[in-house]
Amino acid sequence: MAKRKMTSTNSINREKLNDLCGMEYAIDLLGGRWKLLILYKLENRALRFIELKKILPGITDRMLTLQLRELEKDGLLHRTVYPEVPPRVEYRLTDSAEKLIPVWKALERWGDAHREVQLPG
Repeated sequence: MAKRKMTSTNSINREKLNDLCGMEYAIDLLGGRWKLLILYKLENRALRFIELKKILPGITDRMLTLQLRELEKDGLLHRTVYPEVPPRVEYRLTDSAEKLIPVWKALERWGDAHREVQLPG
C-alpha cells in the first residue's frame, strides 16, 4: 500500500477524527468491509494468509494484504513469521482486539435479527 502523505486530506481528517472521541477513533480503526470480519475470523485461533483468503469470500489478495498490514499497524493483530522454507506467517488477535469479541458477537446477533425483519422467510 502506498503511504499516505501527512499533508493529505485523508491524513488530516484521520487526525482530527481521532482526537474527537472514542467512537470516531474505533470506527476509523475498524471501518470498511473487511477489518472487523478479519478479526472475527481470527477469534480463538491463528490463521495463515491462505486460510484467511479461503474463509473470506470475495476478498482479493491485495485487499487482504492491505487490511492485515493496517490491523497490525494499529495494534489489533500479531503477525508471526516462522523461520521455515517456504516462510510461514500466522496472524492472531492482540489482547486489545480480543476485547472486541463481545462487540462483534452483539453485532452478529443484531445482524441476524435485523436480517429476519428485512428479509422475512
